[in-house]
Amino acid sequence: MSLFENLSQFSTLLDIIAKLRAPDGCPWDKEQTHASLRGNLLEECYEVLAVLDDGNGENLCEELGDLLLQIVLHAQIAREAGEFEISDVVQSISRKLIQRHPHVFGSVKVKDAAEVLKNWEHSKQEERGGSSMLASLPRQMPALAYSQAIQQRVVQVGFDWADIDGVIDKLAEEVGEFKQTESQEQKAEEFGDLLFTLVNIGRRLVFESEAALREANQNFYRRFSAVEEVCRQRRVNIADLSFAEQNALWEEVKRGGEE
Repeated sequence: MSLFENLSQFSTLLDIIAKLRAPDGCPWDKEQTHASLRGNLLEECYEVLAVLDDGNGENLCEELGDLLLQIVLHAQIAREAGEFEISDVVQSISRKLIQRHPHVFGSVKVKDAAEVLKNWEHSKQEERGGSSMLASLPRQMPALAYSQAIQQRVVQVGFDWADIDGVIDKLAEEVGEFKQTESQEQKAEEFGDLLFTLVNIGRRLVFESEAALREANQNFYRRFSAVEEVCRQRRVNIADLSFAEQNALWEEVKRGGEE
């Protein structure tokens, strides 16, 4: 049977990657290591996030395939080094899912998703021993996503405001502290507190702060590009305009987009 038959089979993908890494395989693939592929893995994760934001199911299928490629490549490199097999990866996550879902695979009863998360955290706490419940979160995550992740984790043990009004009050307090600071170092610290509190508000409103900021970035990109286009049509150099004139164009473009 040809290597390229049954392309929908997971085993075929494993065979293809093994062939690419073989002595007579691809020079580029043979050179890769866990370290050299870190950037590729991160890039593919971001591309998956991009299509999730766009809501394009067809592109999501392709991007998930690219992400799966990275996972299988790492597993193949580990296999060659005698570290573990892809079956160990599958076994590990399968075991973890069963252990952390006793309400599905066991006799534990839960009333809602909040209780599921509470039980999940209790299970992980037993696995961690004496280490912090925040220790397993990778600090290499984008800062907004990391902020939301650590806040979501401590909420599982009840460390949270009673309602969103408390967080809003905290935001007002942080704004006041920011205004009162004088040194650049203090301003940077207070600015970080402001961002952290804003993430907390987003979490309470069930927003993904990282996704919300990405959307805001794209909105700004589209509107500013439209301002540049208006300037080109009117034969005006945007850099020669005052901020008030630039802002007037911005509002003009914004109103046009809302019509």
